[in-house]
This record gives sequence, structure tokens and C-alpha cells, in this order.
Amino acid sequence: MLQPRWLQVLYSLGPELWLPLPLLGLLFWLGGGRLTERVLDRAYNPKVQLQAGVQPQVRRSITLLPSARVLSIDVLVQSDQGLSQVTVNPANSTLKALIFEFPVTEFSQVEVAIAQTLGWPPEKVRSLVRYQVENQ
Repeated sequence: MLQPRWLQVLYSLGPELWLPLPLLGLLFWLGGGRLTERVLDRAYNPKVQLQAGVQPQVRRSITLLPSARVLSIDVLVQSDQGLSQVTVNPANSTLKALIFEFPVTEFSQVEVAIAQTLGWPPEKVRSLVRYQVENQ
């Protein structure tokens, strides 16, 4: 009877290799189980704890170059919600628009908030701004 070559190689290794294999498998299985049990039983004690419900105050500032051309600054004042949505329309074709929301509805406060965010003087903002008031 003709046997494949790989089967002949396995037979030539002899029982010295095949007899300890089940014992090694059993040792790996028991050792892995013990190790897994020890890792999972360990108490989890993180050094840094998360705080839920607290939002950090993040101040974002976008500085447009004074040479950057802005076509208009449109402000939609939603007085019933106490918000002002600001859209800055630049002349640059790569930047479509910048959209901001400020929690103020007074025109002077909106202009100051826009000037602080863009890093511009308030006079320049005042010359470009257009208001639309929405009351619902």
C-alpha cells in the first residue's frame, strides 16, 4: 500500500513525540484556565476617575488673518431660545463657511463675541455683520 510522503514522515517520528502531546495539551488548558481566573478575579482600581455630567469650559479661538477677505457675517438672532447663530462667509474658495453659536441676543454682545472669536477689532466686525431676528 502506497502512503503519502507526509504521512510517512509522521510515522517516522515515533511514539516519543505523540505520547506526551495530550499531556502538554492538558497542562496548557489547566494553566490557561488558572491564569485567566487570576486576571479576571483581580479588582479593577483605576487611577483616573471619569466625571459624568461636568462639561469643561473650552474656549475656542479662530484667528483669521486680517488680510483674509470676508464677504459677510450673517447673524440669526433667536430671541426665544437666547441664541445667536453666526455664519461667516469668506471669499476664499477652500473655506466655505464658519458657523458659530453664541448664548447672547444683544447686537453689541454678539459683535464682541464674534470679534473675540475671530481675533478682529469690533469695528471691522460691525462693518460686515447683517442681522436677522427670529421670534417664534
